Amino acid sequence: VRSWSPARAGRANASHRACLIARFGFIYAQERLDAEILLRGFICDMETVQRIIYIAAVESFRAAKMAFWKVKISVKETLAIDHVGPGSLEVAALDYIARHKDLYDVCQSVQEVVCSMNANPKIPYPPDVDFFLIRTLIRELCCLAFSMQTLVPPLDIAVGVDGELFNRTMYYRSCDSDFTARFVAYHVWPALMENGAVIVKGEAVTKK
Repeated sequence: VRSWSPARAGRANASHRACLIARFGFIYAQERLDAEILLRGFICDMETVQRIIYIAAVESFRAAKMAFWKVKISVKETLAIDHVGPGSLEVAALDYIARHKDLYDVCQSVQEVVCSMNANPKIPYPPDVDFFLIRTLIRELCCLAFSMQTLVPPLDIAVGVDGELFNRTMYYRSCDSDFTARFVAYHVWPALMENGAVIVKGEAVTKK
């Protein structure tokens, strides 16, 4: 049995972190576009489609973080009974959760995200659109967000606000933006953050 060491734990955390960041980029580059295609079959307005996907991303992270908080409390209570060793109980719990992904009921989170989106007043959509249509994207985002909470420090997304001043260090402008505009009309994809620093830029549309 290998002995615990901070160096080994740090290397494992760095490797896991790199994989999760790469996965975030892949979802943006591929699975987000797949979801756009599905929604465009029901919604002609591209802005509405992009708003829906952005809200799905925000709600997925919110649901996954809440689920992680509940799982961590349960795991820490279980491990505290006979926890020994140089590592803290918090680190032991994070490591345990990272190695036992089946602790996360992602289907429950997907259901919560869809319910939140159905009640979101910012989404104008035809009644025949079922947001379970993009459940693959939601599921992947939930799983990713949950895993990101096992990192030290955890990764999270920045939640933008319509009308905020455009921040070029946090977002790329979409190709259909007014590049002279100073304010964000709406967000297409969130930025990935770590301790308040931008790790991966998001995407936003600027208009006057």
